[in-house]
Amino acid sequence: MTTPTFTPRVFSGIQPSGGLTLGNYLGAIKRFVSMQDEAFETIYCMVDLHAITVWQDPADLRRNTRELAAGFIASGISPEKSILINQSQVPEHAQLAWIFNCVARMGWMKRMTQFKDKAGKNAEAASLGLFGYPTLMAADILIYHATHVPVGEDQKQHLELTRDIAAKFNHDYGVDFFPLTEPVIEGAATRVMSLRDGSKKMSKSDPSDASRINMTDDADTLAKKIRKAKTDPDALPSEAAGLADRPEARNLVNIYAALNDQSVEEVLREVGGQQFGTFKPLLAELAVTKLSPISEEMARLMADPSEIDRILSRGAGQAREITAPILEKTYEIVGMVR
Repeated sequence: MTTPTFTPRVFSGIQPSGGLTLGNYLGAIKRFVSMQDEAFETIYCMVDLHAITVWQDPADLRRNTRELAAGFIASGISPEKSILINQSQVPEHAQLAWIFNCVARMGWMKRMTQFKDKAGKNAEAASLGLFGYPTLMAADILIYHATHVPVGEDQKQHLELTRDIAAKFNHDYGVDFFPLTEPVIEGAATRVMSLRDGSKKMSKSDPSDASRINMTDDADTLAKKIRKAKTDPDALPSEAAGLADRPEARNLVNIYAALNDQSVEEVLREVGGQQFGTFKPLLAELAVTKLSPISEEMARLMADPSEIDRILSRGAGQAREITAPILEKTYEIVGMVR
């Protein structure tokens, strides 16, 4: 059997659960933007079906979906270069997920660490959707025959499951229909940490707003949060190895490097030996320069959500030109009467 050639295509999504942070931007969205200009078709998604695996207030879900879309667009994801959708407007995602529910094995699903983390001690009270989340994620990716997925470290296990599902489907039905999707994990700050505790991931759920940079923060708020970020008393080192046991210093240098499209080594060659009293104003100025235009454009878009809705509706139509034939062929392979 000849190995098929798949169109180089990127799919990735973020949950519209509210509170878009610098971690989302540097860990994902900034990379999404750059991939538009590489040799890929790019599809980016507000995964609203995933969001409801835990309870969402309907009004909040609508607002958060639009705000996330605004964040994507304001950051530079162009509806002219990429397909931009919210998941629920493309029903093939959920339809393929059912097929994959019948391909995935219970043993595979029980090994998913994120379910254990999110369900906590009372897993019996968690929704079936939360348990089945990874098969929907596999469907999100494979309904486009996506060849590459930019993911954070916390999603690597789900992407490995996606590859397992694709391989099992292909083996069970004697086809080479679904690609074995490759993860794309790179960048100086793929994991952005709290401004108050460099050992914890930056999170919208942290009680302290000072722990995170929100993509809706204005210039004054941005600068103030960086000035107050936790540091240590020592000067910045000249080499990356000097950051090994200094989580707060490492985090701020990582953020600077990612915002300025530099490596950590390049940044330290410039700022090594500086005290934080000198470095923080440089970081604050850079953050304001890079992030303020995004927050301003997000505010403009959110003032007219009909523009966002038009973009998402158009994206859904474009997406279904890809997804409908792939689902139809999947049903044919499985043996459904068409």
